[in-house]
Amino acid sequence: MTGNKTWKTTIWFAAAFAALLMSIFWAISSGAKELSLATVWSAVFHYDPALTAHQIMHEYRIPRVLGAVITGMAFAVAGALMQGVTRNPMADAGILGVNAGAAFVVALCFAFLPGLTYTQLMLMSFMGAALSTLLIVLLGSATQGGLHSIRLTIAGAVVAAILHSFSSGIAIYYDLSQDLAFWYAGGVAGVKWEHLKVLAPLVFLVIAWATTMGRSISFLSLGDETAASLGIHTGTIKVLGMAAAVILAGASVSAAGSIGFVGLVVPHIARRFMGVDYRKIIPFSALLGAILLVWADFASRMVNPPREFAIGAMVALVGVPFFLYLARKERREL
Repeated sequence: MTGNKTWKTTIWFAAAFAALLMSIFWAISSGAKELSLATVWSAVFHYDPALTAHQIMHEYRIPRVLGAVITGMAFAVAGALMQGVTRNPMADAGILGVNAGAAFVVALCFAFLPGLTYTQLMLMSFMGAALSTLLIVLLGSATQGGLHSIRLTIAGAVVAAILHSFSSGIAIYYDLSQDLAFWYAGGVAGVKWEHLKVLAPLVFLVIAWATTMGRSISFLSLGDETAASLGIHTGTIKVLGMAAAVILAGASVSAAGSIGFVGLVVPHIARRFMGVDYRKIIPFSALLGAILLVWADFASRMVNPPREFAIGAMVALVGVPFFLYLARKERREL
């Protein structure tokens, strides 16, 4: 029986990885200028800066698609960690206001510290995500009965609304609406190689770290008392899990803006295939999140070319109905 489960897991991982590779090649080769598979292969492995097609690939499409892959992984794993640590099926960096905190600090940086490097902007984004997470947890646990999934979701929605209002006010007062429109709608069109050199190692390291916590997070899903009886330091795991989620959310927002619902939808799909073991859910969520954002970005480019649709809106077309379904299910279970 165990052997069959292992084979099924291996097959699903292999299928997801193959689907991701095919999605990447499709997204890179398609656009305003269609490129053949041979041209894509040549541009990737035998780059010639004298060829226009190779320049389009190397300077625009490849960084953009890889940006979608990496930020998709980060948003999805952040959502999986939040859902596992809080035992809240509606947890997501966007819904809980973590993305809003990161985006608010980015707006402050645009207004008062316009000369920051990308690495410095990423660090500031982390701080915003961490502070908004702390505020949400404090608000959600302030009422009688402690922290509950519904209270956490409501607190996140309130904090997100407040921070979005502040961000909009800063954008209007300092005439930053044009600059910040990208961060509000979300998108990977602005991702460059210098961004990927910082973003990719960080995201992969944090995902690997989160996977090592998978066993402990799986036990947390059984309840704090049961997890503690099994030798799990529940408080430590919760703090470390949320810290990893904040890092991933902050890094993603600094590169792609505030994109919600990836971390909500993807972990639920991953659990359908992987069960309740977070050692499998976390890496599988990373693959599915990458696929989702690659296709969302591709759809945003192709809906009305040459104009682009907001990638955040494309993801919301899937995420909003899913969120309403989960909210209704949660209410029935109260």
